[in-house]
Amino acid sequence: MANIDFAALLCSRLCHDLVSPVGAINNGLEVLQDEQEASMREAVLDLIEKSTRQTSNKLQFFRLAFGAGGGFSAQLDVRECEKAMRSFLSGSRVDLDWQVNLESAPKTLVKVLLNVGLVVSESLIRGGKMKLSTEQSGNTVTVSVVGEGQRVILQKPVREAMEGNLAEEDLDPRAAPAFLASAVAKETGGNIVVEAIGETNIAVSATLVFPAEANAE
Repeated sequence: MANIDFAALLCSRLCHDLVSPVGAINNGLEVLQDEQEASMREAVLDLIEKSTRQTSNKLQFFRLAFGAGGGFSAQLDVRECEKAMRSFLSGSRVDLDWQVNLESAPKTLVKVLLNVGLVVSESLIRGGKMKLSTEQSGNTVTVSVVGEGQRVILQKPVREAMEGNLAEEDLDPRAAPAFLASAVAKETGGNIVVEAIGETNIAVSATLVFPAEANAE
């Protein structure tokens, strides 16, 4: 797939996720122009505040997951990644158990970690708990993302995209984060596998291989 076509899919996905909170802000501002009742104005301002925070959280997450967050640095502070993931999930019904015992990590590892986390969190359609962890052995880092909830649904195209088995012509914006994670893992010489999936659980493992000078720390 041409880079420009894939970039368009990611942009579509980002816009889809932002249209709701941004629309709520716009609607709230329109209401404030005509509303005079104090209690109603307070409720609308609260909605605007929450929607603004949600928009900011999503943008910060997508900056790291999709974009070139961190500038020209080869390594990113893992604490920033954890903050982005927690902020992204705030207000959702998914509780995060962050067990990534690294201080810094290559951008490629961060992209896989966040995008697989995004996919798994979305599969917990009624909420639940998601655990993210890493294990390093030599130049190989294994990312493990485990989700548990009342109901787990991983759409077939998303799974195929994440495991690198989806035909490019079948790729859509919803599966774009999974496709990105798979492409980044493959670029390092690794892969992503859905280890287990049931009605209430899902486990995904991603393996990445790095040159000695690019190891996570």
